[in-house]
Amino acid sequence: MPLASWPSNAPSPWDTPGSEEAGATARCNICRWTGAAFVGHLHSESALCPRCGSIARDRFLFHCFVKRTRPMLGARLLETSPRLGDDYRSAMASWFSYVCSDFDERAHRGVMRIDLQDIAFADASLDVVLTPHVLEHVPETDRALRELLRVLVPGGRVYLQVPLLQGRTAPPVEPEFHGDHTPVFWRFGFDLTERLRRHGFLTTLLGTDRFLEHVRSGADSWPEATSPEFDVRSMSRDAIAADLTSVAAEGAARQLGLLPAYMFFTWECVKPG
Repeated sequence: MPLASWPSNAPSPWDTPGSEEAGATARCNICRWTGAAFVGHLHSESALCPRCGSIARDRFLFHCFVKRTRPMLGARLLETSPRLGDDYRSAMASWFSYVCSDFDERAHRGVMRIDLQDIAFADASLDVVLTPHVLEHVPETDRALRELLRVLVPGGRVYLQVPLLQGRTAPPVEPEFHGDHTPVFWRFGFDLTERLRRHGFLTTLLGTDRFLEHVRSGADSWPEATSPEFDVRSMSRDAIAADLTSVAAEGAARQLGLLPAYMFFTWECVKPG
């Protein structure tokens, strides 16, 4: 939940940060808060923005979308299971033709109930889909990917996040649930890139400089202690440098709270045409 009100005059996501933002130790690229530090610790599920309530992975998804696109104000945009509340959704609606959805509605509620395996939109009716940490809860991955491709216009984009905790895709070894008690059907790995390509997407895996440098170095272990839920050794082994593109140098990653680097990935999936 947001801890303070969203600014009523929030600038466009593509507006260049002013000098105060550019020089801040910490800044939120969603609500444009600046300060000395985020709340909590450095982790994809922490580093909370004290204004809008975004966590680090929220900011990375938004950063990937804005960094990789021309200004798209007015775009038809679907976001599945957004974490953030009414102020965020109002801001998104001021920038885009915005719809948010959820399926099980335990932790999040959108304006529509959408199953990614059967998306209630016409063919070629969306410009952008943002789908953070949903695909792992979908039983039939290929069916969902076909639907995502179907609803996009030619040239449309999906920005897809899943928890990337290991090198290769596999079902959970034992029953697994996320914090809202939603079952996890798949633990995805770097082979998701090729799977997305087989479905017809032009696919790039987006990360940060630090992880790309790590993969290129050939090291199989991270230089610092790692969070136990991440199998960084298998991630290091199975990541393919040619599939990775960095969207954040070390300074930008630190300012947005995108540390440690092995926690931050987003698939950019473009429909040809």
